[in-house]
Amino acid sequence: MTADQQTATPRASAFAGLRVLDFSTTIAGPHCTRMLADMGAEVIKIESSDGDTMRNRPPVRDGYSTAFGQLNVGKKSVVLDLKSAEGRAAVQRLVATADVLVENFRPGVMQRLKLDDASLRPFNPKLIYCSISGYGQTGPSAELPAYAPAIHAASGYDLAHLAYQPNRDQPDYCGIYLADVVSGVYAYGAIASALYQRMSTGEGQHIDVSMLESMLSLTLNEMQSAQFPIKKQSRPQFGPVETADGYVMIAIASEKSFRSFMQAGGHPELITDPRFAEYHHRREHWAELMDIMETWSRTLTSQQCLAALDKYGVPCSAYRTVAEAMADPQTAHRQAFAEVEDGAGTFKVLNQPFRLSQGNPAPVPQVATLGQHTRAVLADAGYSDDELSALGVA
Repeated sequence: MTADQQTATPRASAFAGLRVLDFSTTIAGPHCTRMLADMGAEVIKIESSDGDTMRNRPPVRDGYSTAFGQLNVGKKSVVLDLKSAEGRAAVQRLVATADVLVENFRPGVMQRLKLDDASLRPFNPKLIYCSISGYGQTGPSAELPAYAPAIHAASGYDLAHLAYQPNRDQPDYCGIYLADVVSGVYAYGAIASALYQRMSTGEGQHIDVSMLESMLSLTLNEMQSAQFPIKKQSRPQFGPVETADGYVMIAIASEKSFRSFMQAGGHPELITDPRFAEYHHRREHWAELMDIMETWSRTLTSQQCLAALDKYGVPCSAYRTVAEAMADPQTAHRQAFAEVEDGAGTFKVLNQPFRLSQGNPAPVPQVATLGQHTRAVLADAGYSDDELSALGVA
């Protein structure tokens, strides 16, 4: 698909006409509902008068957070006091018109507010109610507070990652919140599945997404080796390979890539060397193999090394910053970023990483101010001017 063809592709409308009530904050839930919005759904973000805490997360320009913007662009913002009878009554009226509800409070919070699935089900039996939490809605850990870094540790991910770092014994702090993004994507998939099932049953259902289990899904090899221990490699198979001016990543994950790597490095004889010819032997002698290959790579700059590897089709990459990845001509070709606007101006956000031939997911390019749509959404739900005034809606 050419860039011109991508530009001509209309905005995705798979979820056009779908109404989503978004009670979620921070990252996991908003990531999920941003995906729904990009696919054409009307997403109504329900916030307190203080707003989602992400509205204050840096970078902040003139009071507007671009991190919040990336997660919530294209949504409507409605302010309600969920602790008041009037606020809960407003939610009940909105639920009657909604298809999906997403929340990521600690289990028990929505129940205490009488806004849990069981309490709202009578107002809309077709509602898809999705709860995202650290450990799931039930069980001995259900009510523990949970943010992504705690889930990374609890899932075994941090120690699994540490095991690949030579001569290290202290876990890293992972400032990239994998658990939030992964659980948000799983929630999106579960919601799409429930909507499809509703087409045949006519009934809604409750979805329970666990961040802990979402993170466990990333530990395929580690989960299996926890049950069936294997010998630890002398050097991690996927790691930096030294060059004359830095490092490159070389990913040797198949027999073809191994043979191509040996050819690129000028050591075709190693293809049949008994230490390396078979995969299980190669794993045992991986450090020896890389010692030999680094005598070659250290004579080249990183760019020269990558050019040689590319010539033979060896999977590899330079180590890049996010800014460098954003400037890659490939992301420009794919139109990976959309320009959106908030009260402080324009900025780029990531589009969804998939393309559809009949409509690409893309955000409505406007980030709502806090409570911007309260009056319009409630009026659409049947509130009169007097009722809106009683709610304190200007």
